[in-house]
Amino acid sequence: MSEETAQELEQLGEEFVRDPYPVYARLRERGPVAHVALAGTPMWLVLGHEEARAALTDARLVKDPDRATRVAAARAGVEAPEEPAEKTLGQRMLVEHMLNTDPPHHTRLRKLVTKAFTVRQIQALRPRIERTVTRLLDDLADQGEVDVLKAFAFPLPLTVISEMIGVPEADQAEFGGWSNALTVAVQPEEMHRIAEEMAAYLTGLIARKRAEPADDLITGLIQARDEEDRLTEHELVSMVFQLLVAGYETTAHLIGNGLLALLRHPEQLAALRADRSLLAGAVEEFSRYDNSLHLSTLSVTAEPVEVGGAVIPADEFVLVALGAANRDPGRFTDPDRFDIRRRPGGHLAFGHGIHHCMGAPLSRMQTELAVGALLDRFDRIELAVAPEELRYEMNLTRGLESLPLRLG
Repeated sequence: MSEETAQELEQLGEEFVRDPYPVYARLRERGPVAHVALAGTPMWLVLGHEEARAALTDARLVKDPDRATRVAAARAGVEAPEEPAEKTLGQRMLVEHMLNTDPPHHTRLRKLVTKAFTVRQIQALRPRIERTVTRLLDDLADQGEVDVLKAFAFPLPLTVISEMIGVPEADQAEFGGWSNALTVAVQPEEMHRIAEEMAAYLTGLIARKRAEPADDLITGLIQARDEEDRLTEHELVSMVFQLLVAGYETTAHLIGNGLLALLRHPEQLAALRADRSLLAGAVEEFSRYDNSLHLSTLSVTAEPVEVGGAVIPADEFVLVALGAANRDPGRFTDPDRFDIRRRPGGHLAFGHGIHHCMGAPLSRMQTELAVGALLDRFDRIELAVAPEELRYEMNLTRGLESLPLRLG
């Protein structure tokens, strides 16, 4: 462990959640890697674009929840058990998924899931997404002032991923409620209670799909085979949980963050209204400029690792600051400028390497269809509150708590 304690390190708190970009810029002046305290925990942030790409593929930065627990226990002066305690299905669901695993286990899981989560299947969703967008906007037509996050940006990906997975329509609201609650739950007891309820529901749903196969992702995951290999029961539950959270929260906040960027840059909004061929590039700029997936999942150094000239000791926590990498002036010209005509490519909004987001094409498609349809439907779209009244929430994702707009 490094000699610095959490008390000695710069604390990243409210200022960081409200607007992390000035914090990233200040830290980057000292180098592409920073040692800070995040939520009171000493943490290494990888800020530079080149360093972030390298870190995301460095096998010495391991994703191992049990190892992370042992490191945290050692820091707290608590002796961790040599053998991890047996986890409930809900606890395993929260941590034992692809985002928290490395090869060879990650390779096996991704290979099996790829057999069910195909490009063809994603493209086939387009008409269904368009119908959902139209239905949601119909509900907004006469409201005048509305929280677009609550009424549009969240229901859209929730409906899409729920239908894709195979969650009955009657259960979708509860399904989304669990996801929302997990992202804001502070106390471990509350998080575990929600996880157990969700795991129990998913176990029952998987059993029904086994008995009555359907044209949905859960059935595809149940039937996925790689020679004699297939997903175990807890892997199925964890996979569906990951697809829900990763495909729901991140897309909703990408839509919200993108809309806010357009409203804060009216000349860019006007350009997009005048030329809808800019829409695909605009979604890429949303992703780069204020991406919803702001931080990577946690890694632990298996040995001392040099990153950007800094030597990070073994058994240290590391997060790749994707949001910082996407504003690195060494990679992007005038990175703090929002420009939907910017040449796309190079950003790390969906990760890199083996943990690159499988659902990136689906997220892009939903965001493009959502923003395009909103502009088509409403000639007037403006903030209903002063920008300084907007509040953000941030864990791995960063997004607005609400986005009140006047539509007409």
